[in-house]
Amino acid sequence: MTQNRIAHVYPDLPLSLTEAGTGRPVLVLHGGGGPATVAALAARLAESARTITPVHPGWDGTPRPDWLTSVDDLAVAYLHLLQDSELSDVLIVGSSLGGRLAAEMAVRDTAGVITGLVLVNAVGADIEGEPVTDFFALDPRSAAEHSWHDPDRFYVDPATLPAAELARRQANMATMRLLTDGGRMSDPKLLPRLGRVRQPALLVWGASDRIVTPAYGAAFAKAFPQGRFELIAEAGHLPQLERPDVTAELIEGELRSTGTPPVLAG
Repeated sequence: MTQNRIAHVYPDLPLSLTEAGTGRPVLVLHGGGGPATVAALAARLAESARTITPVHPGWDGTPRPDWLTSVDDLAVAYLHLLQDSELSDVLIVGSSLGGRLAAEMAVRDTAGVITGLVLVNAVGADIEGEPVTDFFALDPRSAAEHSWHDPDRFYVDPATLPAAELARRQANMATMRLLTDGGRMSDPKLLPRLGRVRQPALLVWGASDRIVTPAYGAAFAKAFPQGRFELIAEAGHLPQLERPDVTAELIEGELRSTGTPPVLAG
């Protein structure tokens, strides 16, 4: 059963959540493209886990308080969400900007609520020689060429979009620019902190990504003491959309192999 609810982490921060399934909790964090980019993945994972999928404040018309102006602010808010919900043994799955959020949460998780990470073509790390492409500088066609293995399949000419949909996408991008300090998709402080993350971290990467290359992803994975890198052929920045079954199977494997074994009564 799927449930939509509002969680008031702070009095002025109502978080819009979709929850489904039962079992180990999985927090699914979307990237700049919005919640639609992870909706099908979350539904698939809900077949074997309890999924919690928030809409980041400011995306899709959701409220964002004036003080929430950084990725760090949102990472702390999501940690507080997990604590308020009295969750433990949480696997976090983050796509693109959501992957950066997952990593930022892990370095701050002093309570040990998180027991596994899956970063899907994540941004956030400052990797020497592998800069994150300035997505905001790309025109729509170039953005598609950088993002997809098969751009012709996924490219949408903005001129063909209804006004409301175009406004939604523009507002989402404006919020992402704000939270990333004007569009800085990497933080030099993050990489050295990842050595403190003891949870297993699986980094799943579309081989055709030109926003953050596979070389970037492999270096990102090596920064985690328990990092592992898996490449997905014929996929770009959002492999959960281009190769959904392969992506889901990798995450389901991580769901089974990590975490805290249940305590058996007896």
